[in-house]
Order: sequence, then structure tokens, then C-alpha cells
Amino acid sequence: MEQDTLVELLNSTPVVDGTPADLLADPEAARAWQREHGGSGTAAEHRHLVEARDLLQRVVRDAVPATALGSLLEGVTSHPRVDAEGVTWEPRPPADRRLAVEAVLAWGALQQAMPGRLRPCANDECRRFLLDRSKTNKGRWCSMALCGNRMKARRHYERTRRAAARQPD
Repeated sequence: MEQDTLVELLNSTPVVDGTPADLLADPEAARAWQREHGGSGTAAEHRHLVEARDLLQRVVRDAVPATALGSLLEGVTSHPRVDAEGVTWEPRPPADRRLAVEAVLAWGALQQAMPGRLRPCANDECRRFLLDRSKTNKGRWCSMALCGNRMKARRHYERTRRAAARQPD
């Protein structure tokens, strides 16, 4: 699973019109997502994928330690593959757990390659995540057009409201 697919999976529980949603709750939509990302679309695969997503979200939010992901990798074996580039290890999870295992492995690879760059949106009312690719590593919003502008507008409103309250009549 690629980094962008991992972020897409993590962002499959957005807040829509103020209400938390789950884009994988609808069985047909979930099957389509699974198939689009190389899965089989089975109910068991869906169950494992949602479990991995939910646990990864909690890990990224620092609600549980990363060691909690170990349960998702139980029973997964790796086999060596030798080619002109050298030796690589390929995981061989059970078929219905492949997408879930790939999500955990993508998170692990991202932690090694870009530590601290995957984070929740700084808007407390948002449930989305961002992968900060900026040079300064200071990205805070899942989307500047959505959360960034909302949060900046809120801060501006609060500043002007406080300033107006301090002004004598």
C-alpha cells in the first residue's frame, strides 16, 4: 500500500456537515474501495481493513502505543526474494488480511522514511489526517481550503471580538 492510499484509508472517517461519517460503512462502497486497492472485496477482508484503519488512527493520534499494531501482524510470514538489486522480504499474510497488513506496513515504512510527518489535522472538529511533505514540517491542516481557512477565520473572529469588548463605548 502506498503512502497516499494509507492516508486515504485513514481519512475514510471524515466529519460531514458536522456529523462523523464512515465511508467504508456501506458494504457496496467498501467492496468498491477494497477492489480499487487490489483487494477481493470480501466481508472478512473488510472487517480486517476497518480494524486496521481504526487502530492506525488511534496510533497516529497517540491514543494507543504503536505496539498495539502487533496484533494485526500475528501469523504473517515473510519470504525472501532475490533479484539483481539484492534480497528483499515479502510479507505473505492470509488473503483476507492482505490490505490490513499492507496498511500497517505502509505506516511502518512511513515512520522510518518520514518520522512525525503523518499526523491528525489540527482542527479539533476534523477527523482527517495529513502527510506533511513540506520542507519545514509545519503543516497543520488536512486541507488549507477547508480546515486551515476555518481555523484562521475563527481566530480572526475571536481577536476582533476580544478587541471590540475592550473598547469603551
